[in-house]
Amino acid sequence: MHFTLRQLEVYVAVAQHESVSRAARALSLSQSATSTALAELERQFDCQLLDRVGKRLRLNALGFQLLPKAVALLDRAEEIEEILHGQQGIGSLDVGATLTIGNYLATLLISDFMQRHPGSRVRLAVRNTREIVDRVRQHELDLGLIEGHCEEEDVITQPWVEDELSVFCSPRHPLAGQGPVELDRLLREAWIMREQGSGTRMTLEQAARHRRGRFNTLLELEHTEGIKRAVESGLGIGCVSKLALRDAFRRGSLVPIPTPELDLSRQFAFIWHRHKYLATGMREFLRLCRQMTEGIRRSDEIDLPPVS
Repeated sequence: MHFTLRQLEVYVAVAQHESVSRAARALSLSQSATSTALAELERQFDCQLLDRVGKRLRLNALGFQLLPKAVALLDRAEEIEEILHGQQGIGSLDVGATLTIGNYLATLLISDFMQRHPGSRVRLAVRNTREIVDRVRQHELDLGLIEGHCEEEDVITQPWVEDELSVFCSPRHPLAGQGPVELDRLLREAWIMREQGSGTRMTLEQAARHRRGRFNTLLELEHTEGIKRAVESGLGIGCVSKLALRDAFRRGSLVPIPTPELDLSRQFAFIWHRHKYLATGMREFLRLCRQMTEGIRRSDEIDLPPVS
């Protein structure tokens, strides 16, 4: 064999970070050692894997072809190393979750996973759907838990559990307790919205696509809890997952607005790269996710500790 795992590790890091210096920091190597390892890999096979575009290094056609195979080989090597250390091959896991899943489900799942496998290491990135899909596609994440659509050819999507959004307002808002509200009236209200690229925003806009009017967006926020607080204060109305609203509805600090014209159902889903090697740790984490929702019809029926 004419290459080393370290050379592949450097190549993958440079491909992901598009920079030798950033890859060196990620690997805790010197910049010269990182550059040398990459150059030696290319020299040994008389090939070029990356092209310089401005200040960035971008994968060329050969680099794109090699990347998923290199990532899979490194995953297998890590699993072998863990087995040799007597840790049953669980290893490390990079998980990405969209905001609703990340804030309400992923941390509980990771806690359960790490209690069952004390030697494991899990890193969680909480971003919107678009960013999680991009990072899975670029092999920066092993697994994504998303609440939006994914149509990338290189990404496998598997359904997890159904989720439903709810339009809501402060109990002091004029729409509170008024019964079903027509879409035309909703479009005239001030809205506190998630940002573009979020699964929540996409689901709401898709549900209202049959109307020509646009939502009157007063404020865009990247965090569900921020939207809830803004709506509680009377700034406008919002729309997020019922999972995130369950405790607020129970307390009465927020109230649902019935919207029979809007289909606000969606699917939580697992995603991973088509060429991803499903190591033991990843398979175990997926099993725990499915176990959490076994017999559950919708996400807000999951048994979770109440939030005060």
